[in-house]
Amino acid sequence: MTTATGNPLLQPWDTPFGLPPFEQIRAEHFAPAFEAARAEHLAEIDAIAAQTDAPSFDNTVAALDRSGRLYYRVEGVFHNLASSETSAALQQVERELAPQLAAHQNAIYMHRGLFERIDALHARRDELGLTPEQRRLLDRFHFDFVRSGARLAGAAQQRYAQVMERLAELTTRFGQNVLADEASYHLVLRGEAELAGLPDFVRAAARQAAADRGVGDVHAITLSRSLIVPFLTFSERRDLREQAWHAWISRGEHAGEHDNRPVAREILALRNEQARAHGYACYADYALADTMAGTRAAVNRLLEQVWSRAKARAEEEREALRSLVMSRGETLQIEAWDWRYYAEKVRALRYDLDEAVVKAYFPLERMVEAAFDCAKRLFGLSFVPRPDIRAYHPDVRVYEVRDRDGGHVGVFLHDNFARPSKRSGAWMSNYRQQTRNAPGGGTVAPIVVNNNNFAKGAPGEPTLLSFDDARTLFHEFGHGLHGLLSSVTYERLSGTNVLRDFVELPSQLFEHWLTEPAVLKTHARHHRTGEPIPDELVAKLHAARKFNQGYETVRYTASAMVDMAVHSLASAEGPDIVEAERAELERIGAPAGLGLNHRLPHFQHLFSGSSYAAGYYVYLWAEVLDADGFDAFAEAGNPFDPAVAQRLQQFIYSAGDSLEPRAAYRAFRGREATVEPMLRKKGLAPELA
Repeated sequence: MTTATGNPLLQPWDTPFGLPPFEQIRAEHFAPAFEAARAEHLAEIDAIAAQTDAPSFDNTVAALDRSGRLYYRVEGVFHNLASSETSAALQQVERELAPQLAAHQNAIYMHRGLFERIDALHARRDELGLTPEQRRLLDRFHFDFVRSGARLAGAAQQRYAQVMERLAELTTRFGQNVLADEASYHLVLRGEAELAGLPDFVRAAARQAAADRGVGDVHAITLSRSLIVPFLTFSERRDLREQAWHAWISRGEHAGEHDNRPVAREILALRNEQARAHGYACYADYALADTMAGTRAAVNRLLEQVWSRAKARAEEEREALRSLVMSRGETLQIEAWDWRYYAEKVRALRYDLDEAVVKAYFPLERMVEAAFDCAKRLFGLSFVPRPDIRAYHPDVRVYEVRDRDGGHVGVFLHDNFARPSKRSGAWMSNYRQQTRNAPGGGTVAPIVVNNNNFAKGAPGEPTLLSFDDARTLFHEFGHGLHGLLSSVTYERLSGTNVLRDFVELPSQLFEHWLTEPAVLKTHARHHRTGEPIPDELVAKLHAARKFNQGYETVRYTASAMVDMAVHSLASAEGPDIVEAERAELERIGAPAGLGLNHRLPHFQHLFSGSSYAAGYYVYLWAEVLDADGFDAFAEAGNPFDPAVAQRLQQFIYSAGDSLEPRAAYRAFRGREATVEPMLRKKGLAPELA
């Protein structure tokens, strides 16, 4: 198994479009594959560093960008399967390999000889006659090396490497603990009394969830967002709503093997040590140095600007809920497990909206068609189904992506359903990134995957999406387009390899097309009759689009402020995360009965990796950009205006990190973004006359 001839990960992939041979890959293949791939990658790095020729852009920077093809190929398969289709065996391998993979990154980015060449080039960057993209690549690689400890020496560098390897172990453990809690929980509903209030679509999804989990001929509520949120919205059983709510918010907070409280505490302590090694006062300062925001002060200004308005709006919404409770002759205090239930009843009364009626017009297949159609009208892309290609799970759909002229753009994998072997949430990832700097000078097309966690419909029945689910589908597809439309030379600058508070712009911007009346009228069709969504229902959806935004914005903004707070602490031993969360919510005056988008013990954005650590604010930062950016289409009078779409593709979706983000946005929009469109979109500022 340790040889290339016995390991499919090390053999050439004679598969359509170079997709991984999923059916051949087993958990035991990864350790020997990584061992061989790491050795090959390090040999390439040593060869670059050992050259007798003076460092040049081509023999050092471009060569570095080309290196590690085998390693990154294996890594792409490994991390995607660990997230989307894991197993006990794969999780064990993941735990064992996490520190080894971190050690490999240390070996690359602390390679003294290689850094000396890059550092020498960077010192002369203004004299090298580089193209703007080459200059950007040199700057980004130099920054990567410095932030990875290349300038540290001796014991300091050795300790830094140990910290990074331990962090890799801990973040892996954190994510696996959350998955363990999610996979082990289900609330069984037996009989009509326990199903009271649940519409047919929730009952069907709950019956399918019970079948998937093998718990018998009953209904089961899992911790998949697409199932538990509808349950909290419609169940008339307040006692069961409370049970489900506590299970949802307590993930990762149970004493024993899967307790994330000590894990997160150690992560925070090590991140502070990491930041101090670079001369920063806290991890938030370190993380924000590589963002558009740049500083805690800039982030906090944005969060505070929204926070006060969101709290005021949430209190107005609470009063509406209280009035409804009183009108029903009830005397209860509205708790977190009650808010969605009563908000849905207020929404139904105020806007005459019935979620069951709405969902009937949003079958998954139609919404996928809608996303594809928008991509075609904006960017000329076609998504050609390839049912002949087998992916890693039968639920995954494979598409070849083609451009206006029929040329190959890439491959898109769509993985839409929740299952116990898949982590929660929704995300985009790559099996392969676009580049024109492949070994031998070739061009490589991307392979992109979107993951959602929708509750699957019963056998023979369609999967019906809520409007929020449909928005999630469009959001992740926006990320997917960012990867698919990438058109840069160097892989380090490809696709979504952009600053963290820019990466959400393409995804959040694409959400706007879902709400366009022309898109809804074309694609939102009744799953039984095929009739288009009625005009009056579209009007109701638009009228209700700002409903409950105080609640949603408070939950998000509070989570972002907690994130900034815990990553701004300079405690050497790391804080008690439950106490730190409580203290920050008390400091900001978080309203009771609303809860958070994510509590710290299961906040995977922060602790299953570092990408969003001290960075959960980025959704709001990008929302400023996306609301302002979509106004360009409104100003043109056409949501598919060809000239605006061309600029959008050129400077946002295709440019990757080849342009500095502010410059990219200005090139698209013609100016800097303003915050007012975002506030109006959320109903937190008056509409323009």
